[in-house]
Amino acid sequence: RMDQALLLVRNELPAPGLNLAARSGSCHQCLYQFLAFVPPSNESLRIPGTALVMVDTQHPLTLLLNSSVGDRDLCKIQYHFGEFGNYSLVVKTLSTSTQNVSCDLIINEGPVNSYLPILFAFLVYMGIFAILIAGRLLMKIDPVRNWVYKKLNPRATDRMINSELGSPNTTDSINCDPGPHSWSTAPRRRLHSLDTFRGLSLVIMVFVNYGGGKYWFFKHESWNGLTVADLVFPWFVFIMGTSIALSLGSMLRWGSSKWKVLRKILWRSFVLILLGIIVVNPNYCLGPLSWDNLRIPGVLQRLGFTYLVVAALELLFTRADGGTWEGRFPALQDILPYWPQWIFILVLEAIWLCLTFLLPVPDCPRGYLGPGGIGDFGKYPNCTGGAAGYIDHLLLGEKHMYQHPSSGVTYQTTMPYDPEGILGTINSIVMAFLGLQAGKITLFYKDQHKQIMSRFVIWGILMGIISAILTKCSKEEGFIPINKNLWSISYVTTTSCFSFILLLLIYYLVDVKKLWSGAPFLYPGMNSILVYIGHQVFANYFPFKWKMQDSQSHAEHLTQNLIATTLWVIISYILYRRRIFWKI
Repeated sequence: RMDQALLLVRNELPAPGLNLAARSGSCHQCLYQFLAFVPPSNESLRIPGTALVMVDTQHPLTLLLNSSVGDRDLCKIQYHFGEFGNYSLVVKTLSTSTQNVSCDLIINEGPVNSYLPILFAFLVYMGIFAILIAGRLLMKIDPVRNWVYKKLNPRATDRMINSELGSPNTTDSINCDPGPHSWSTAPRRRLHSLDTFRGLSLVIMVFVNYGGGKYWFFKHESWNGLTVADLVFPWFVFIMGTSIALSLGSMLRWGSSKWKVLRKILWRSFVLILLGIIVVNPNYCLGPLSWDNLRIPGVLQRLGFTYLVVAALELLFTRADGGTWEGRFPALQDILPYWPQWIFILVLEAIWLCLTFLLPVPDCPRGYLGPGGIGDFGKYPNCTGGAAGYIDHLLLGEKHMYQHPSSGVTYQTTMPYDPEGILGTINSIVMAFLGLQAGKITLFYKDQHKQIMSRFVIWGILMGIISAILTKCSKEEGFIPINKNLWSISYVTTTSCFSFILLLLIYYLVDVKKLWSGAPFLYPGMNSILVYIGHQVFANYFPFKWKMQDSQSHAEHLTQNLIATTLWVIISYILYRRRIFWKI
C-alpha cells in the first residue's frame, strides 16, 4: 500500500524462532512494536523459516530481532525503506563454529520515487505562471493589445488590462456602489500584502485539509516538531491580529463610537463560533446534528474567541485620533502607550505556564507535555497532552472533543485530544497579539517603509531567539518543545518569527516595490471566510473530490487535491472580478 514496503524475513537459525519488532524514527522514546513471529528453519529439509510483513516508509525504522525464548537481542537494524520496495532480511550464523548472528538486508525490487509527482506538479504550475506573465507582457505591445480589442469585448478587455491581472483598481474601489450589509466592496486603501499573506495561508490550509497528496510533511506533526501543515493556522491567526489594528483604527477615525465597534466585535465573534459549531464542525454523513457527540472546540471557534479577546483589548486602549507618543523613547511609540495590553498578555502567558506545569493531573507526572500512548516508553498511556488534555476532559467531556488526534497513528494514543482545546487558546491570543503588533507598526510608521521593515526584522529575530532558548534548538530536548497540539509558547514564537519575516518579504514585493500584485493569493485572501467554509462544506462533492482509479497513488491524490485547491482560487478570483466579498 501507499507509504509501505514489503519485507520478507528469512530465518536460517534453528529453534526456537524469532520475534520481529520495529520503532519509527518519528516516535520519540517509544516502545518497540511487535510485527511478526519468524519460525525457525527446518534443518532436516534445509528450509528457512519465513515471515512477510509490511513496513512503514514515511520515516526511518529501527528493526529489532530477538529470540522468542529468553528475549535475547540478536540484531538491530536502522533503515529507511522506500515506498513499494521489496526487501529481504536474512538472519543466519556467520559460521557453524560460532554463535555470532548476521542480519543482512537485501533489496529485491527497488522502491519508487514517490516525490516525483511533486516535482511534476511544480513544473506544471510554473509553466502556467510563465504563460500568464508572458501574456501580460504581450498585452503591453500596442499591436497585440489592439488585436485583442478587436476580438474581445472592448469594455471587458479594458477592465482586464487596467486590473493588471487582478491588482485592485483605485478608481473602481472608490466609485463602485456599496452592496448589501454582508456583501461589500474592498476598502479604499488596503495593504495588499496582508491579503496576499492571508491568501497564501488559506491556500496552503485548503490543500492540507484536502489531503496534501497524502504526503507526511503535508500532514500535522504527530506530536513535537513542525510540518508545512502546522504553519498555516498560526499564520492565519497572526494576520487576523494585524487586521484588527488596521480595521479598528479605521472605524474609529471614521466616527464610529467604541460601543458600536464593540457590538460589531461581539457579533462577529458570535457568528464565527456559531459557524464553526453548526456548519463546519459536524460530519453530517454520520447522521443529524446531535449534542451527544458534537465537538465544541474547532478552528473557527478558536478564531472567534481569539478575535473577541484581542479586538476588545485593542478597542479598550486605542485612540481614535491616532496621536503620536510624546513621552520618552519615541522609537518605542508602538509599544509603550500600550503597556497595559502587554501586562495583560504576560499575565495570560503566566496562567498558561502555571496550569501547564503546576496543575496536578491524576495518574500523570506534573508538567507532562508528552503524547501518552507508547511514548515515554509506555509509562503514561492515558496522559496525552498533560494539563491541556485534562482540562478539556474535565470541562468539555470526552465526547465533545476531537476523537482522532494526530498522535493516534504514531504514538497509538487511545484517548480523545483536541488541538483547538481550551488551554491552547491562551497562546493563540498571544499569537494574534503579536500580529496586532505588526499592524501597529504599519500604522505608526505609515509610508516609512524602512522603519516598518526594520521593525519586522527585529521582531522576527527576537521571536527566533526566544524559540532557540525555549527549544534548545532541538525537536525533543528543549524546555518547551514546539508543539502544535499543545499550542506551546515555543510554537507561537517560532511561527510568529516566520510570520514577521514572510510578511516583510510580501510587504516589500507587493506594497513597497510593487513587483507583484499578490495574485493569485490575493483573491482568496480577500474572501477568506467564504473560501474556508466553502472548502469544508463541499469537500466531498464533485468537482472537489471523485473516485480514484488507484487510491494507493500519491500522484492521484496530489492531482485531486491540487485541482480542488485551484478551483477555490478560481472561484475567489471570479468573486473578486465581480467585486463580491463576504464579510461578517
